[in-house]
Amino acid sequence: MTPALIQIFQSSSETIRTELAAGLLAPQARIAPKFLYDALGSRLFEAICELPEYYPTRTEAAIFAAHLPAIAEAAGQRATLIDLGAGNCAKAARLFPALLPAQYVPVDISVDFLRDAMSLLQQRFPAVDMLGVGADFSTSLALPAQVRRERRLFFYPGSSIGNFAPDEALAFLRSLRAACEPADGGLLIGVDLVKDKAVLDAAYDDALGVTAAFNLNLLLHLNRLLDADFDVRDWRHRGFFHAERSRIEMHLEARRALSVRWNGGERSFEEGERIHTENSYKYTQEGFAQLLAQAGFGRVRAWTDDRRWFMVCHAQAV
Repeated sequence: MTPALIQIFQSSSETIRTELAAGLLAPQARIAPKFLYDALGSRLFEAICELPEYYPTRTEAAIFAAHLPAIAEAAGQRATLIDLGAGNCAKAARLFPALLPAQYVPVDISVDFLRDAMSLLQQRFPAVDMLGVGADFSTSLALPAQVRRERRLFFYPGSSIGNFAPDEALAFLRSLRAACEPADGGLLIGVDLVKDKAVLDAAYDDALGVTAAFNLNLLLHLNRLLDADFDVRDWRHRGFFHAERSRIEMHLEARRALSVRWNGGERSFEEGERIHTENSYKYTQEGFAQLLAQAGFGRVRAWTDDRRWFMVCHAQAV
């Protein structure tokens, strides 16, 4: 059986250039974190996940490994498993033997990224109906009619919910809740928890400099997308935990006063001026449970590691 693939999201190069130019010209220059993940950026992020300082990936994996029977009991079997930001589908694949999904729907911004991963997964689980969807679910969750409505289980691992500001996170969770109608669906999500600032700072500014390379690579990506003239040697990575806002912030900071030009635009930066590239909000267990309740989810079950650094939770649409 060959998995079906549907591309919903289409973005023209002109739309991308307009978005990027608007961000660079904003009073506080900013670029959306999705632009960190070009081909090299994606490989650098895979390397970040192997670093000793970067705990989220291995901590979440250990929680799933330790508690999979209980997680499967909470989530149930034969669901419509909708994998948001599926990438190589590896995280969902580890759940298949326990969840036995009736349909698997990996969602990523491009189906090209999903094609090979789905083909390999279909060989391992030939009885599972699979439908790949190319969509930017961060802005709109529009699933095709071929996605089963019965018992939808949205899977959102990796603490990616932290990339949304709290009001955006609430709106996003409400969109998932609306997509669970009839109300027999649920959510299985990974959430990074508040912890010691030194641990968080190290996770986003590692000693080897891989996270710095990941962030600086964004400038090379901008050069290609905008025909810009960023010189990575003029910039440094800044990654730190902002305790009052309960979030990691990543920035690119100008090492000297400079000007950047691109096709149709220009901006001057003072020494020390920054481009904001990513936020990663950290939650308490109680705070995230309250957010789920506001979004229309209840009957929350949560599992953490021994240090309570990370949480996986299942919540039912209510």
